[in-house]
Amino acid sequence: MLKIDQYAYINRLSQVHPAEKILLALATMIVCLAFTSPVLYLAVILLMTAVTVVMARIPGRFFLKLMLAPMAFLALSVLTVVFVVAASGYPVLWGVQIGGHVIGVTAAGLIQAGTLFLRAMGAVSCLYFLSLTTPMVELFSTLRALRLPPLFVELMSLIYRYIFVLLETTDRIYTAQATRFGYANLRTSYASLGQLLSSLFVRSYYNAQMLFTALTSRGYTGNLNVLENTYALSRRNLTVIGVVEAALVVIGLWSTGVLHGILHSTMGGAGF
Repeated sequence: MLKIDQYAYINRLSQVHPAEKILLALATMIVCLAFTSPVLYLAVILLMTAVTVVMARIPGRFFLKLMLAPMAFLALSVLTVVFVVAASGYPVLWGVQIGGHVIGVTAAGLIQAGTLFLRAMGAVSCLYFLSLTTPMVELFSTLRALRLPPLFVELMSLIYRYIFVLLETTDRIYTAQATRFGYANLRTSYASLGQLLSSLFVRSYYNAQMLFTALTSRGYTGNLNVLENTYALSRRNLTVIGVVEAALVVIGLWSTGVLHGILHSTMGGAGF
C-alpha cells in the first residue's frame, strides 16, 4: 500500500463524510480556477495545507514532499511564458540582442508565469487534500451514490486496484533482474528495462484475462457489490464549507481587480 493510501485510512478526518471532503476539494478547485488572482491561489494553498496538516494530522514533511514533486515540472513549464521574442527596442527587464530581435524577460511575463504557477499549485493542493483524507473505496461509494454510470465507477476501481498489482509485479521483476546483475552497466540496464516492460505487459494481460474469468464464474453481471460504510452529513461542516467558499470568492473578486490595475499600469508603461 502506498503512503498516500495509508494516511487516507488513518487521518483524523477519516470519519468525516466523504461527500463533504469531495465538496470542499472540488468547490475550492473551481473557485481557484475561476479567478485570475495570485492572492486567491496563495489563500487556497494555505487553506488546503492547514486542513491537511493541522486538521487531518498528515505529517507536514510528507505533504511538502508531495507538493515539491509538481513544483519542478511547473517551474520548467512556465519558463516559456517568462521569455519573449520581440523586435529590437522592446522594453524588457533582461534580454539578449540577436540580430534585429531581443530575447528577454518582461514584467508582464513574470506576473503571468507566477500566476499560472500558483494556480496550478492551488489545484494540486486540493487534489492532495482529497487523496490524503479520503480512501478510494469511499470515493467510489460516493460516486455510486451520485448516480454516476456503474461501468465508469467500476473501471476506476479496477484501474486503481491494478496500480498496486503492477507496482508489485514490477518490483519483483526488477529485484530478480538486479540480483543477476541486470543493471550492472548502461547497456545491460537498457536490455533489462526492455525485458521488464515486455514481461510486465504479458503478465498484465494474463492477469486481466484471469480476473475476467474469475468474475464470470462467480456470476458477474456488470456490477461489483461491496460493503460500504455509512456516514451522516454534518450541517455544521456544510455550513463551514459554504462560508469558506464564499470567503474565497470575495478574495478572488477583490484581488482580481487589484491585479488588473497592476497589469494595466505595467502594460501602459511598456507603451501599450
